Amino acid sequence: MEINDLTTILLAVVVAIVGIGAGYVIGGRRSVAALLKRQQEEGQSALIKASDDAKQLLNKAEAEKATILAEADSDAQRRISEAESKISRRHRDLNDEDERIQRRRKDLDNRMERLEQRDQQQNKRQSRLDRKENDLQKSEAGIIERLEVIAQMTIDEARQQLLDSIELDARNDMARIIRQVEAEARETADQRARSLIAMAIQRLASEQVNEISVSVVHLPSDDMKGRIIGRNGRNIRSFELATGVDVVVDDSPESVTISSFDPVRREVAKRTMAKLVVDGRIHPARIEKLVEDTRAEVEQIVREEGERAAYETGMHGLHAEVLKLLGTLKFRTSYGQNQHAHAIETAHIAGMIAMELGADVNIAKAGGLLHDIGKAIDHNVEGTHALIGAEFVKRYGAKDAVVNCIAAHHHEVEKICVEAFIVEAADAISGARPGARRESLDSYIRRVKQLEEIANTFDGVDQSYALQAGREVRIIVRPEVVDDYASIQLARDIAKRIENDMQYPGQIKVHVIRETRRVEYAK
Repeated sequence: MEINDLTTILLAVVVAIVGIGAGYVIGGRRSVAALLKRQQEEGQSALIKASDDAKQLLNKAEAEKATILAEADSDAQRRISEAESKISRRHRDLNDEDERIQRRRKDLDNRMERLEQRDQQQNKRQSRLDRKENDLQKSEAGIIERLEVIAQMTIDEARQQLLDSIELDARNDMARIIRQVEAEARETADQRARSLIAMAIQRLASEQVNEISVSVVHLPSDDMKGRIIGRNGRNIRSFELATGVDVVVDDSPESVTISSFDPVRREVAKRTMAKLVVDGRIHPARIEKLVEDTRAEVEQIVREEGERAAYETGMHGLHAEVLKLLGTLKFRTSYGQNQHAHAIETAHIAGMIAMELGADVNIAKAGGLLHDIGKAIDHNVEGTHALIGAEFVKRYGAKDAVVNCIAAHHHEVEKICVEAFIVEAADAISGARPGARRESLDSYIRRVKQLEEIANTFDGVDQSYALQAGREVRIIVRPEVVDDYASIQLARDIAKRIENDMQYPGQIKVHVIRETRRVEYAK
């Protein structure tokens, strides 16, 4: 406000000066002196008035300044008094807090004194207890020495004798409990398993098959043998080169034998030979033409057999390559059992068992149908047929559970689903049923001999006998070496060794016999 008033005064002065100058210019030559005088008078009066106004404004500004200073001083006094009151309250609070701290310190000091006194008392008690413990130890040592003299054995010998007695009792109790549990499990599990297996076998009727190692083609006469051989053997060489088989022309009347490790090649050669015999035109060009036609015919049969297997088991949506390889099993046998029929039979048995147990029927059927599919390619690829088949079906979009059923049915990988156990059981049932398979005399003798050799390698075995055509091994142990508990463990160890070291259809019963005989003579 003061600055504005000063500005007004200065403007008035400037206006006065400007007015004087303007009057001087306007007056020109007319009475310059009078005009100057008048202008000077007006300027002086304006200056006096401006001075008076300035003094008034200054006085007013001084009054306002005094008022503001008075108000500021009163506000400062008020704030100072408030701060002093707060400081005084804080001092009182600090004094109160200090008094509380002093009281707590006194309480803590008193408590520490009591704890020190209690600690001293505890030390005195501990020293008395230590003296008593030493006295008791000396007394116990003396008693033990007297007992050892009386019993004529040391404390270690007595402890060992007690442990041996407890161990013997524990072994007897353990063997009794194990026998009881196993008996209860067999009563329930065997009954349930037999019911399921019997139901599955009764619901499925299959043929009995014989193993085929070679194919025989009958001829209308022995003269046909010469035409088959051809001039300098060109026909038979062309036939063997085109089909990949061996043709045996021997003294057998009106027949030739076709031999090959590949059943599909053998089937192609057999059908081609039969066509050549019927046609009568036997020469290299005709042989190659008929081999190509027959190979296409067999491939069509393979596809049809794969589709038929999938239709019979209700497995729809399988890949064409999987069906083709499945149909190839039509011409493959194992221990005399046709693998195509075995796959269908295993799928049906697995499906029925899965239905009874509440498992996934489709997965069980698929696993049973495809479990031996690797046998159709295992001669071309390294590895076992289970792992090869699992990798093959996985490549064409099979489910993980189905892949596991295939890979785990010979214990080569861990089973991750209940359907894998079902497929393994169905495979064993299909292969072990009466008339399903047969084996040669040499392999039978080797298996029986291997069973007895495995049993005789364990300690405590006195004699071992393979019975029931190798389905059971009976082991007689020495009773002074093998007790009841050890006989149970021995049977399990032998069974596990047989599972790991041998290949056999079905199952083998391990029967451990422990018999104690005592003979005395009355004189």
